[in-house]
Amino acid sequence: MRPVFHPRVFSDLAKIMEYYERVATHALADDFYAEFRRFVAEAGERPESFSIRERDIRRVNLRRFPYHFLFRVVGDSIRILVVRHHRRHPSFGTSRH
Repeated sequence: MRPVFHPRVFSDLAKIMEYYERVATHALADDFYAEFRRFVAEAGERPESFSIRERDIRRVNLRRFPYHFLFRVVGDSIRILVVRHHRRHPSFGTSRH
């Protein structure tokens, strides 16, 4: 399944990467993005392997970083709704369609 990103996901990613560049290095920001892309590909290959958190929204935890993303299956694609920190309010981004 091909990934489709909600427009705000790009802002989510930019903020996270800017943070890692500011407090650490550009390389760490790149590592974050590479891991995110790897898990997006995995979610596209086998979306049913990720647990449903609310209605039809599934959650994917990154391994190295304290972030996760939420997605739903729409036809032959997965729609990435939000990328957020584990400690972010649980409803943040769930109203995105």
